Amino acid sequence: MRVLLENDRGDLTLYRLRPWHQLAARFLATRLDRELAGGTRPEAAPTLAARAIRLTSTQYRRDLATSLQRIIAARSRPGSGHALPEAGRTRLGAERPPAMPAYSRAGIARPPHVPVQRTRISRSAPELAELAGRLIQPGPVPARGVAMVSQLVTDGGGPLYRQASHGDLGALATRAVRALDQMAWAS
Repeated sequence: MRVLLENDRGDLTLYRLRPWHQLAARFLATRLDRELAGGTRPEAAPTLAARAIRLTSTQYRRDLATSLQRIIAARSRPGSGHALPEAGRTRLGAERPPAMPAYSRAGIARPPHVPVQRTRISRSAPELAELAGRLIQPGPVPARGVAMVSQLVTDGGGPLYRQASHGDLGALATRAVRALDQMAWAS
């Protein structure tokens, strides 16, 4: 796969991504997401470019949007502070895990239960729903916006999951929506 990267003079040049760039991008995903969300351009390094390609893929964006929708749904589930639904029962009474495409692809039989901050999610539900909607819209999106959403969903110390977090969930979601609306050449 070929991408445009900045050379030493700041010019964009065509560069061939190697398999190890994609592998490194997976292992360094948290750090690379933080860099991309902070405004580092994907053209700055091969691993950033590889991560940006993954983040902006339709499937990854769809999975993030599904995660946000489940988080929003968890706010109203009585007696549960969990983002992921409980396992259901078949007609014969045997337990079956809920349909979870991201987890089934990972080979996990039953998804973990992650407690969420239901009050914060309730207050920020419109912003989170708008964010989920933006993620599934067709067309290209800036990697920075998707990286912001990825950080929001995966940061166990963030406002979605920890009461002690000082981040404003609604403001973070609104900033991510704005970042998704910006075109790469306008930033």
